[in-house]
Amino acid sequence: MNRTVTPGRETTARAAGTRPADSPGARPTAPPSGRPGPSTPGTRPSRAVAWAELLRLPALFTVPGDALAGAAAAGARPGPRTLLAIGSSLCLYEAGMALNDWADRAEDAVERPHRPLPSGRIRPAAALTAAGVLTGAGLALAAGAGRPALAVAAPLAATVWAYDLALKHTPAGPAAMAAARGLDLLLGAATTGGGTRAALPSAALLGSHTLAVTAVSRRETTGGSVLAPLAALATTGALTGLVARRRTRLPAGRRAAAAPGLPGSILAPTVPGLSGSGPVSGVPGVSGSGPVSGVAGVSGSGPASAASGLSGSGPVSAVPGVSGSGPASAAPRLFGAAPPSAAADVLAATLGAAYAATAARPYLHAVLNPSPPLTQRAVGGGIRATIPLQAALAARSGARGAGVTALLVAALAPAGRLFARRSAMRKVSIT
Repeated sequence: MNRTVTPGRETTARAAGTRPADSPGARPTAPPSGRPGPSTPGTRPSRAVAWAELLRLPALFTVPGDALAGAAAAGARPGPRTLLAIGSSLCLYEAGMALNDWADRAEDAVERPHRPLPSGRIRPAAALTAAGVLTGAGLALAAGAGRPALAVAAPLAATVWAYDLALKHTPAGPAAMAAARGLDLLLGAATTGGGTRAALPSAALLGSHTLAVTAVSRRETTGGSVLAPLAALATTGALTGLVARRRTRLPAGRRAAAAPGLPGSILAPTVPGLSGSGPVSGVPGVSGSGPVSGVAGVSGSGPASAASGLSGSGPVSAVPGVSGSGPASAAPRLFGAAPPSAAADVLAATLGAAYAATAARPYLHAVLNPSPPLTQRAVGGGIRATIPLQAALAARSGARGAGVTALLVAALAPAGRLFARRSAMRKVSIT
């Protein structure tokens, strides 16, 4: 087959002692920026880069913190089942990414023609198949962590598919994305065996952050919206104040005593001046005959004594300042509150400040100038701020080993930045 070469180009190349760029055996020239140029279509590197772009690999570093924060919120240390929950979360997250591009392939052909599907680097059928396989793998890993985990992973997978296929471009889209994040945190709590109820506050806080980021991302290609980044900025300030407050953990047992008005408290009448014959007696100066005695200055004869200044004779004594003769003593333990830890409070406050610093600045810039580039930076900042928020939620839980868990989650932030820098994928988006 004849090949035509421009005379001037052929002469210049020979004079320089090199081959023309389109001649057999020619090596591609590196771009002036110093970064490696794109690989030849069909080669393994180009396919790997395309799949990495489709799955948004740098964003994966925001996923493990969900399960770790959920385990801490449930009052447990991460274990082997937590690892299964993390694996399930990663698979479901990536399934959502592949499904997102498959569902938006027509829109991306106009607004984001460089994406892997509209550019032809990945076939739509391959992306849809990957979404299905990853969803199945995520559910299988959750099943390996136990039925409670599978009971959370199933609605999580349904939420992911519903968001990408139906809810994304509706007013319910941000709420669906927030629900998915919250369920992902509850997935980590479900693997501990302690239930998910204790992790609901943390799931609500993380979902609120995700709701704000998703609302901003809806205008990242067009810009022009001041309300969304302003609302996200206000949400960041509120969440920063909330995560700095240490949680008060109640005992798991149903019969455990709690503060009046809180779940788990035992209701009983208090009759000034008379001894109580019921299960709880609150008689100043006179001992009660019930199983719990609230005698000021005199020890009670019931199983639990709340005597002030003297040790109680029951198995549980709530004596301020003096240890009781029962197996458990001290008032804070009766109410289930862990001893205060200044280090944990400082760690939670520090991580909360890191969360605010990561998210607030790009949000503010988007408020002042809601252009598409600054709106996209605001979305990226909100995504990156997810990691310090997860770490702060773990630190505030008061669980055993929560400080170590929080630091482990926080370490994912620099690891994600390093990975994005080395893979030349600094721009991260959820759309």
